[in-house]
Amino acid sequence: MTTEVDTLVRIEGTLDEIRELMADTQRTISNVKSTGKKVAKAASKTKRKLSSWQRYIKNKSNHIKFKRGEKKGRLDLKAMSKAFKRSSK
Repeated sequence: MTTEVDTLVRIEGTLDEIRELMADTQRTISNVKSTGKKVAKAASKTKRKLSSWQRYIKNKSNHIKFKRGEKKGRLDLKAMSKAFKRSSK
């Protein structure tokens, strides 16, 4: 059983002062959001080189699939890994 506790804060001042305080927080929130988006965009641009295993898996001609049973049609990764290890020697 979880209980939530909401804390209320009493703000005193004129309406203009309160609006000024709230506007600052809104500007800060928007700055944080825009900075976060810029960082995510920059991070998504950088691509790294695929490993040799990933390049092997990507090639459709290397796919070995189960032919029968409940795993029929799925990739047989165990057999693929054996073939990959043998081919790289």
